[in-house]
Amino acid sequence: MAMNGFNDQTLSRRAMKAELLDAETELRLAYAWRDERDEAALHRLITAYMRLAISMAAKFKRYGAPMNDLIQEAGLGLMKAADKFDPDRGVRFSTYAVWWIKASIQDYVMRNWSMVRTGSTSSQKSLFFNMRRVQARIEREAASAGETLDRHQLRHMIATEIGVPLHDVEMMEGRLSGSDYSLNATQSVDDEGREWIDALEDDSAQADEIVEDSHDREQLREWLLDAMGGLNERERFIVRERKLREETRTLESLGNELGLSKERVRQLEAAAFVKMRKSLETQSREVQHFLA
Repeated sequence: MAMNGFNDQTLSRRAMKAELLDAETELRLAYAWRDERDEAALHRLITAYMRLAISMAAKFKRYGAPMNDLIQEAGLGLMKAADKFDPDRGVRFSTYAVWWIKASIQDYVMRNWSMVRTGSTSSQKSLFFNMRRVQARIEREAASAGETLDRHQLRHMIATEIGVPLHDVEMMEGRLSGSDYSLNATQSVDDEGREWIDALEDDSAQADEIVEDSHDREQLREWLLDAMGGLNERERFIVRERKLREETRTLESLGNELGLSKERVRQLEAAAFVKMRKSLETQSREVQHFLA
């Protein structure tokens, strides 16, 4: 069922008019799609169970997501279920599809709840959709028994009830209690319009770091030029072509141009590097002695 261009009421009406499949027809359509990739069979299967997807999507309206988006996600889950369904297992497609539809909707809700990722593990997902309900029940039962629970006791009881680690409960409690704010929002009325973004640390290079880096680069350039000056013309040519070009040349191509073997070019290159290293080490010692 194509869902683009329809609002949730239109989709609901179309779904309610769809046929109800008996077990035999459902099985035949599932086989046709799995074995023959019959798109007409897939469309008929999806259309028949779209009412199930819409019904499940409606249960998540309280999380603030647009109903049409929830239906879209439910439809995607339904299509995933149809693609992965194995009719040989002897399970009705509707039973199998419920899990995929619910998982797709839940993933969408969690992705759009906050700009900060709310959670991805199974325990975090279970907490996101069940913590408030379980917490309300525990508090209600404690009040009926005349008991008062502190935050630590309540978190422990929630973790035990849902079967998740305590630290996940603490993490989810913090995320569900807050909300997203714009970095351009003012911190308070007393800060003369100062925005939260002004309080963020600037991780870009500072002026002193830029100057120091520029100085170091210039110093290194001078040292390299001096080191290159200690080479003969052929050695300078080999070093330039092998290390200082955007597209460096091979030993073989240089050997062909210079009339030398590839091994001889490699030896000349190695000898040039030894000379340059000695020159750079000498200059480094002189700088260290000057600074001492």
